[in-house]
Amino acid sequence: LNAQCLQRLQSPHMDLCHVPATREKGWYLALMAPNVKGPNYAWLDPSRLYCHPQGLQDCVADLLQPFQGDAIDMVAGIDAMGFILGERDTGDRGVQGACPLSLGVPTALCPPAGAAAAATLQKGFLAIRKAGHLCVDTVAQPYRDYSGREKVMELRTDAIALGLRILLVDQWVETGGTMRAAIELVERLGGPPPLHVPPGVAAICMESSEGGKWIQERYKCSHCVPPRLQPRFDQHQ
Repeated sequence: LNAQCLQRLQSPHMDLCHVPATREKGWYLALMAPNVKGPNYAWLDPSRLYCHPQGLQDCVADLLQPFQGDAIDMVAGIDAMGFILGERDTGDRGVQGACPLSLGVPTALCPPAGAAAAATLQKGFLAIRKAGHLCVDTVAQPYRDYSGREKVMELRTDAIALGLRILLVDQWVETGGTMRAAIELVERLGGPPPLHVPPGVAAICMESSEGGKWIQERYKCSHCVPPRLQPRFDQHQ
């Protein structure tokens, strides 16, 4: 995967119009950029694929496919990259090689980044924030992120009624600590199981870590990594 990513980076600029003839699930993963700054950073930068119109649309469509027909009232994204996986899927996989840029739609007229999955499902979007950013009443949950740092996330108290069905979205599940904290916040406000269980958890990648397995064993999950590539993602290769 890193070799494919590096090959994409050989050009100084990203080709936003190139779309493969066969768009299999996960084709857009090669658009991600490898780490060139050292061990203090994540091994990949998924945000590069968000620059590609068709790549972003197909990524969101693949994430939501398992939840088609499910009862979902709201989409919640985790600060900050989880806000992105929510651009409206206006593409059609039956149209090969089309460049969305040719439509001439100004970026400012597209749905907000954090509303992608929500806009596709025609649902509201709830932001789960890092502590200290919300000026309203909140509930807080401490957690340890993938780097081992202790952090706190917050959720406003006025958005979730008892029994509200929420789809949780983040960019990546590595150790599972961040997503598990978000689940605990949602369940605290929406009521404990069986009264309320998030209808699903979606991320570009869910690694086969202890925390990742804990989430997948308890909740309906969706991710974009094909089984043949999962071991390489788990080993950060």
